Parts: sequence; structure tokens; C-alpha cells
Amino acid sequence: MTQTQWYLVKCKPRHCFRAREHLLNQAFECFLPTHKVNRKHRHTLREVVEPLFPHYLFIRLGSDSNWNVIRSTRGVAEVVTFNGQPKPVPDDIVAGLAERCHLLNDAAPEPLFRPGQQVVISEGVFRELEAIVHAIKGEDRVVLLLNLLNQPQHLELPAHSLRLS
Repeated sequence: MTQTQWYLVKCKPRHCFRAREHLLNQAFECFLPTHKVNRKHRHTLREVVEPLFPHYLFIRLGSDSNWNVIRSTRGVAEVVTFNGQPKPVPDDIVAGLAERCHLLNDAAPEPLFRPGQQVVISEGVFRELEAIVHAIKGEDRVVLLLNLLNQPQHLELPAHSLRLS
């Protein structure tokens, strides 16, 4: 029996979950670090799970594994190599990432906006005006600092009516 080690696999754009699924179906042990984030979708905010490292996942393999099977798996672009050879990733790094991702996925999702960020209002009477996020109020409301008539004004809007500038 050969010693198994973690290796890094590069996935095709937006295919990390598909690559993981197909590798798991082939009985490979995989780890895709993920975290929850809020994303604006049409006029609502949605909580989605995204890869922590877009385009990359980890796979546990033995030195006698068939690398061609991995490369030809749907969603996989290539196995990451250095000087033409796959380089193992230390187990403690993958274990630390797994622990961190478990904590991230149990926590509240990352907010779409943070205080101090500059945003553009995309709806309503103040459309296309720039403002600064002053505070987050609840799950889907944002308090903005808007410069009107050379006076700073606080304005509360739904988060879906804003975009990053």
C-alpha cells in the first residue's frame, strides 16, 4: 500500500463543484475549501457557498495513482506541478484549511458591503450618485453617507439597490 498525500488540482473556470463531484464519483478523496457570502441577485441578496480559492481543490492520491484519469475528469483543467512534477501539499495545511472552513461555514456569511466602502446607488431618485457605506443595518439595509448640497447626509437604503463603485 502506498502513502497517500494531498495535491492541488486546478479546475476550469466556475467548475470547482463539478470537478469535486466527478472526482468523488471516481472514489477519490477531495477537499474543496468553501465559505458563505452574500451575493446580490436581481433585487435580492442571497447567501451562497463559494470556493475559498476559486479554480482550485485538493485531492488525496498515492504515488502510483493514475494521473491521466484525474486530468481527463470533467471540470478539471490540470494537476498543479512544479518543474513538471506534482508537488504534495503538507497534511497540516489541508487540515488547517478544513478546520478554518468549518468555522467559516458555521459563521454568518460575509457581508456584501463594509463600512468605509465606496458604492454607487443603482436605483431610485439618487441613482448613479456615489456614497460611502456608514453602517450595516439588519440583513438587507445599509446606512450611507451621501454628500448632498455640500452637506453630509445619512441615507438608509436596501442593499440590493447598491453596487460597488
